[in-house]
Amino acid sequence: MTLRKFINKPENITSELLEGLALANPFLLEVKPHNLVVNKGLKTANRVTIVTLGGSGHEPAFEGFVGEGMIDVAVVGDIFAAPGYKAVLEALRLADKGKGIVLIVLNHASDMLAGTQTLEEARRAGIAVSMVVTREDVAYAPRTAADRRRGLVGCVPLYKIVGAAAAQGKSLQDVTAIAQDFADNMATIAVACKTATHPQNGSAFSVLGTDEMEIGMGQHGEGGGDRQKMKNADETAILMTDLLITDLNLCAGEEIMVIVNGTGSTTIMEMLIIFRCVHKYLSAKGIRIVANWVEEVLTVQEQAGFQLFFARMNAQNLWYWNAPARTPYLVR
Repeated sequence: MTLRKFINKPENITSELLEGLALANPFLLEVKPHNLVVNKGLKTANRVTIVTLGGSGHEPAFEGFVGEGMIDVAVVGDIFAAPGYKAVLEALRLADKGKGIVLIVLNHASDMLAGTQTLEEARRAGIAVSMVVTREDVAYAPRTAADRRRGLVGCVPLYKIVGAAAAQGKSLQDVTAIAQDFADNMATIAVACKTATHPQNGSAFSVLGTDEMEIGMGQHGEGGGDRQKMKNADETAILMTDLLITDLNLCAGEEIMVIVNGTGSTTIMEMLIIFRCVHKYLSAKGIRIVANWVEEVLTVQEQAGFQLFFARMNAQNLWYWNAPARTPYLVR
């Protein structure tokens, strides 16, 4: 099969994209062996540091948010595959500046296996590390069964909140508590009307009808179980917004962050139309958006769809969100 992508050898995709990222951002980051993408400011860091892990194929996440004010080391696996725990342990050793490390992991089976194995080994080695898991996908399980929820785009605003808290000089205990509180107060739902293909072999993740969409689509094209006739922008946005309001039990007077995350081939035009509807709908309910992001943040190759993310905000987290940061794909 001829792949309709501008790549070279499929087995070299991850190494070549990371090399390109480093060449495009020589003052921000460097790539070390075993696909460790490292913040160049880590050398002089005297604070809690932030490490994350995940497969490639979701660009700009995860490695695109390495830099000042966000991730210190991203451990990158092959396409849609978690890295091995030995590489993650190496990242923790590199990130250990004596102040402790927050390891952020998305709730997917292979990522969790790598994270928990690393946590055990790191603690045996005397490295102070805490692990925060993102579980904000409302499609798979109710909030009372959070262990079954997948991590979606919520990891990225979490990197920003945690990175800013760490930059303030807060302790590992405090940074972990801030991270966990934010993670506990966020929710995401995804939709797709065309699934992605795997960039190494061209196979489609699943097949949707020409007039069909799926609510609850996963990070890697996993089905969400709610296929229905294609709806227009406002109908889709309201359906998804209602699911998030219910999950978070949002009430009039509350303040939230909203992210409309395009998952690969959704245009900015479409995302802004979605955001317009969400903003108007929430305003009518007395819920105020105090922070927003409308962009491709965490993609699934060329999947046509988006993830809608809500998070409760307070004054502290709003300050962290607006604090200075400099990464390849987010500058404040």
